[in-house]
Amino acid sequence: MLLLDNSAWARLDCASLPDGRRAEIATTVEYGELAVCVPFLLEAGWSARGAAHHQELLVDLLELPFMSIDTDVEQAALAAQRDLASRGHHRSASPSDLLIAACAHINRAGVLHYDRDYDILAELTVLSFDSRWLAQAGTL
Repeated sequence: MLLLDNSAWARLDCASLPDGRRAEIATTVEYGELAVCVPFLLEAGWSARGAAHHQELLVDLLELPFMSIDTDVEQAALAAQRDLASRGHHRSASPSDLLIAACAHINRAGVLHYDRDYDILAELTVLSFDSRWLAQAGTL
């Protein structure tokens, strides 16, 4: 299972995303292996062009599996931010990225993204999750 991050979501229709990779993501969706959580939904909703687009977007995205943010996820996100702060990197991951990564950690999932912050979170914190790039960094 992979949690979707807005950095990947916003680039799924990018012309430079290889067709083979686009097909892999479509298969992941088809098999119910791409999930969403509230921090991602809030970011995606924030990007909507208006009320109608927001409604359409959320209806579509809520068809994907949903992972909740609970106390365990909150505590894991706080611990990860403490880990980053102890290394002088507390501003290297946004609150949304921290919550998405913590949600992946607690649910033993990965994160589909196009954002170096997830590699930093996986490397420098207690969070253990598969940091999966949509495409090689710098190619989209």
